[in-house]
Amino acid sequence: MSRYDLVIYGASGFTGQYVIEYLHRAAVEHSLSWAVAGRDEGRLKAALARAGAVVEADLSGVQTIICDSSDTSSLLTMASQAKVVLNCVGPYRFYGEPVVEACVEAGSHHVDISGEPQYLEKMQLKYHQKAVENGVYVVGACGFDSIPADLGQICVRDAMEGDVNSVETYLKVIVPDLPGATINFATWQSAIYGFAHAKELGSVRKQLYPERMPSSKPKLLPRGSLHFSNIVNTWCMPFMGSDKSVMTRTQRGFYHDKGMRPTQLACYAQFQSIISCFMLMLVGLVFGILANYTWGRSLLEKFPGIFSFGMVSKAGVPKEKADNTNFEMTLIGEGWNHRVESEKGSSKPNRRVTTLVKGKNIGYGATCECLVQSGMVILQEMDRMPNAGGVYAPGYAFADTTLVKRLNEREVTFTTVVQEI
Repeated sequence: MSRYDLVIYGASGFTGQYVIEYLHRAAVEHSLSWAVAGRDEGRLKAALARAGAVVEADLSGVQTIICDSSDTSSLLTMASQAKVVLNCVGPYRFYGEPVVEACVEAGSHHVDISGEPQYLEKMQLKYHQKAVENGVYVVGACGFDSIPADLGQICVRDAMEGDVNSVETYLKVIVPDLPGATINFATWQSAIYGFAHAKELGSVRKQLYPERMPSSKPKLLPRGSLHFSNIVNTWCMPFMGSDKSVMTRTQRGFYHDKGMRPTQLACYAQFQSIISCFMLMLVGLVFGILANYTWGRSLLEKFPGIFSFGMVSKAGVPKEKADNTNFEMTLIGEGWNHRVESEKGSSKPNRRVTTLVKGKNIGYGATCECLVQSGMVILQEMDRMPNAGGVYAPGYAFADTTLVKRLNEREVTFTTVVQEI
């Protein structure tokens, strides 16, 4: 049985329905076969009709595959019909693993947009060896979480030309002054249960990485929980998303598989004012307390708008607001224009590399483009990817591919400047 080049699983969901638009354009450009998958044929057809109206094409002939994350055999049937599955069904803590398992078993590559470290690292722990044996690539975090940060550090590494001592990231989200939520409910759910089960991540990491990576010098000093950054000229706080976890997995791959010197990492988020920082601290305090208890998690899920000051809604983000919610990520890397791992002591870095990553419509624009182009790279550039399969972070999986070039041509831009210091 011939396989579709790409299948969108969860194509009728909040994000999946927009992925259809981006996949259609890629399919036309590269003459690809594709299908959509989910548990409700009516909703899948409706999603195709909506996307078709946007891209001005008749998508009624696109094949639908009916499957459900609670039905293993249906997932296996779906995965058996795909070369690459684009998995849009979250939270991945609840729905992700059965899809990964089916893909690895059926020999289908798997790409998702998860920003959940425990899920991502658990998949690597459980399925990496089987994926290698079956020649399957499983690459998570291929959306806004965490393509900008993880591919951004690859841009820094390449421009450094030698070893990279440290990379600091600064995320700026530009939200228009329009009514409505700014965060998808599934993202809110992922955060709730990620925080509630945070202690479990330590156990997964101990099994996945029983040995520490060697420390690098000069030591990168933390800048504090709240600080004004002269680098980006705004107030900043540590970024609590998955970027650092994903970037560290890429560093692990370079160190263990290629013997490269580990890079120290720190991730920060920018805020318009110190008042914004204090508001986030308040939300975080209440969120952290409630997420630790079953009744508290129930309240957070039932009343997301109240506990997020209106930032989260089960109805999703209004289209106009989503279309105009953009991001900029600044990565500052310091290191050397030569290799230093064999030198004694720790010489002062002599090169600074700054990479600026920009993208439009974080949730339903840039994320969709990153996901689709990641799937395209697996289809077309497997000879540039590591080994013959496995579970990887995107920075490690796509380091030697044209993914950055592809994204630059599609409004997710990476711009790099080199400075001698």
